[in-house]
Amino acid sequence: MLWIKALHIVFVMSWFAGLFYLPRIFVNLAEEGMGQATERLLKMARKLYRFTTLLSIVALGLGLILFVGYGIGTGPGNGWMHAKLGLVVLLIAYHHACGSLLKKFEHGKNIRSHVWYRFFNEVPVVLLLIVVCLVVVKPF
Repeated sequence: MLWIKALHIVFVMSWFAGLFYLPRIFVNLAEEGMGQATERLLKMARKLYRFTTLLSIVALGLGLILFVGYGIGTGPGNGWMHAKLGLVVLLIAYHHACGSLLKKFEHGKNIRSHVWYRFFNEVPVVLLLIVVCLVVVKPF
């Protein structure tokens, strides 16, 4: 079980790394306009989104094994796990929102400013902070 838990943590952190960087590419795309740099940034964003999606699948699969297979977070006194799972759903939604925003950039239909993307970029930081606190402190 400890190997699965260790791998889960590594893949979750890798997934978050992608979610930290992808919106940063969106900031650059929103500032750039059209040109050679735009094509390069779009290529980077597409590759990162695909790779981050694979990392998320492994992270979620390992988490599911820990939850269903080993019963981590089940039973009474594990309200923290329900809160964490709710945040995981938000994180999955954020991941899909990144994919939707990428498609808008690819089709030249971005309507957001680079400032909006700077704020959007902070969402996974807040989610990570809350999830780590829930898992470590287990407040309820």
